[in-house]
Amino acid sequence: MIIISNFVVLEGGDGSGTTTQMGQIRRRFAADPNLPVFHGDFEPTAGPIGVLIREALGGKLPLQPETLAALFSADRREHLYGSGGVVERCGQGELVVSDRYTPSSLVYQGITCGEEPPELLNRDFPGPELLFFLDIDPDIAVKRMENRPSREIFEYRDFQVQVRRRYREILPRFADGGVRVVTINASQSPEKVGEEIWTAMEKMPIFKGAGDRVAGKDGAS
Repeated sequence: MIIISNFVVLEGGDGSGTTTQMGQIRRRFAADPNLPVFHGDFEPTAGPIGVLIREALGGKLPLQPETLAALFSADRREHLYGSGGVVERCGQGELVVSDRYTPSSLVYQGITCGEEPPELLNRDFPGPELLFFLDIDPDIAVKRMENRPSREIFEYRDFQVQVRRRYREILPRFADGGVRVVTINASQSPEKVGEEIWTAMEKMPIFKGAGDRVAGKDGAS
């Protein structure tokens, strides 16, 4: 597997806290200009394909599972290779953290339309340098989602049970391919999870010498 250096991915079922952790990472970088140049992103993206996907996830745009899988793949290709995308930024020495990536497709679309379509659509995408799996009991995840103003189409317990099992099945493949995979108990407090994430991130080569950067020269984007 080809690995993109300086690329970090947050993965986990719905309610596992990937978005919360992205927020904590952003705040850390914003508070310390001596850290590496940082860019936080997410999938689906904010681009036109990503907008369609979010409408489908919100139940506003009925799509066949295979169509949704193809849209995720197309959106990911733009996320990676488009102007200002992951490959460009990481190649320039930025640290890019993404809330979801290829594993999400292999998990979610692997459940809804079978393993083969997402496998074929995502087989050529490179892996991240570091991948966090925020592992959480589906019952706890569903409890966390109770107060959300609206639910997406996958945010119910029976589906999340399958999601957790599928993550556990596919992640060893990424580890075998050279991705550093770190599993974290996401039922802990967001602060505890955040500390474990930060401890693992600081071991990345891009952080070496970060303390020698001139304050104010590099910032968060």
